[in-house]
Amino acid sequence: MALRESNTRIINILESITDGFFALDKEWRFTYLNLQAERLLQSTRAELLGQTVWDKFSEAVGYKFYPEYHKAVSQQISVEFEEFYPPLNTWFAVHAYPSKEGLSVYFQDISQRKQAEQKIRFQAALLDITTDAILVRDLEGLILFWNQGASRLYGWQAEESLGKNALQLLYQRKTPQLAEAFKTVVLNGKWQGELPQVTKNGKTILVESRWTLMLDEKENPTSILVVNTDITEQKQLEAQFLRAQRLESIGTLASGITHDLNNILTPILASAQLLLQAQVPVDKKPMLLETIESSARRGAALVKQVLSFARGVEGKHTALQMRHLVLEIRQIVYETFPKFIEFHSDISQNLWMVSGDATQLHQVLMNLCVNARDAMPHGGTLTLSATNRLIDDSYARMNLDARVGSYVAITVSDTGMGMSAEVVERIFEPFFTTKELGKGTGLGLSTVLTIVKSHGGFLEVTSAVDEGTQISAYLPAIEAEQSPQTEESALPLGQGELILVVDDEAAIRETNKTSLEAYNYRVLTANDGIEAIALYVQHKEEVGLVLVDMMMPLMDGATTIRTLEKINPQVKIIAVSGLVSNNQLAQSPKSSVQAFLSKPYTAQDLLQAIDEVLRGTGVQGEEFN
Repeated sequence: MALRESNTRIINILESITDGFFALDKEWRFTYLNLQAERLLQSTRAELLGQTVWDKFSEAVGYKFYPEYHKAVSQQISVEFEEFYPPLNTWFAVHAYPSKEGLSVYFQDISQRKQAEQKIRFQAALLDITTDAILVRDLEGLILFWNQGASRLYGWQAEESLGKNALQLLYQRKTPQLAEAFKTVVLNGKWQGELPQVTKNGKTILVESRWTLMLDEKENPTSILVVNTDITEQKQLEAQFLRAQRLESIGTLASGITHDLNNILTPILASAQLLLQAQVPVDKKPMLLETIESSARRGAALVKQVLSFARGVEGKHTALQMRHLVLEIRQIVYETFPKFIEFHSDISQNLWMVSGDATQLHQVLMNLCVNARDAMPHGGTLTLSATNRLIDDSYARMNLDARVGSYVAITVSDTGMGMSAEVVERIFEPFFTTKELGKGTGLGLSTVLTIVKSHGGFLEVTSAVDEGTQISAYLPAIEAEQSPQTEESALPLGQGELILVVDDEAAIRETNKTSLEAYNYRVLTANDGIEAIALYVQHKEEVGLVLVDMMMPLMDGATTIRTLEKINPQVKIIAVSGLVSNNQLAQSPKSSVQAFLSKPYTAQDLLQAIDEVLRGTGVQGEEFN
């Protein structure tokens, strides 16, 4: 009775387990199998009991089952192994134990696990084959996974990078952009953007980075999957392409610029000659002086805008007042385009701000305006408008590139020849043009599309043959406080400080000397760097500030600054140039350069810059930090 009860308990246990189980006697005959074994072997007990395992499953003789079972019985040891059995299309994990009666076998179906392992191996192979750098980092920045693409890109092998902090390994310093990327991926589950990084050998590269937040089974964030694509060379080529296209646009404006500069210079020359004539009444002279000043300002603004556009220096994305940028374009178009083209503008007073590169967006608007001008060879109307737009879900569904949110929409429309639907489909293709040979490269609108997309925006085109064209550029708006308008204040007076003015242009030296002396400064002048050094050595204890032109013969501004710093490391300097930008100046010695003045500048600009440097009344030189 006890034995019977014990056997019953054992059978109940065997019938309830999830493993398949069968027992073989010493003749290899089935003496028992549980319900799970019937399912896995796809045979009933009636079909198997009393039959030998090798008769019933003759194919198994050619697999691990046969030698492993014999090994367990002959050596009286337990064996464990895994085997795929094609007749049943199943992977088995087998545990066989010898007994006095024969052999006891436990086995499981591990097909799903094997498929998952194979899938993981396949995915791992794909991750290593891809040229992208793929890594996984935890929320603290520690690297958990590093593929061969990452090793090829950065130079760090997996064993060198695993467990290291990604921020310390791949970045020179933690930046606000990285903090914003982490915040975005945690809130939205993903982030995409461009990031500057460094390789093992210290080389700086630019990557297109895609971050995806990884969650556990409870939907809690655990890590971040990062896929980085090296776009360093692509960006360099793109910059060359944009610069070349920008110079092409300048070429198309050349005749208009020449015409307008002549119109600006004519009243200056005429008024200057009249001022020297005794016959001119005294009460008319202020009016002539105002004409000279206004014309000179107009010419300076035009040259500065054209020079900034032609220089082709792309900067970082910053918060931009789009109204200011559109007004600059309006001025260039108004002053340089043929007079037979009627020009209108409609620019909202309260345009939102955007995050962007001012030079590139300048190029977008210039290209659109030039195209509109060329579409009206016999005259017409060009309209430039800018307004705030809210894109809703309905509109976004109709335009694949649009996203729900706030945009600044800038539209250039013309009443020219227009385009057919077939042409509109191709206008953004590089080198596609409808202009005559030699009249255009076909890069203008391709450049516009590239720049607008890089700013997260999109384009909208409407055109019909003989009815004109309208192209709108939508740029995502950002939240930012408007910069308050600065009111003009009285020009600051000096306190008798001695200023050394260094410039190779005699007219500029004398004008600066007159302006400074009129506002209570003492002035020394030098026509080159060598003379400036000699004067500074003589008056070192008195000179409070040096105004240095960067472009001079014999000794240029950068060399002059270095020499002055050796004489007095605390010397205060304002750098001046009509060609060198403050970005270029930042590459030269700059510890003593506390402000930069771009020619042409007004007496007010000069006096305020000197006052700010001498008395610290303004934030000068931030660009040099």
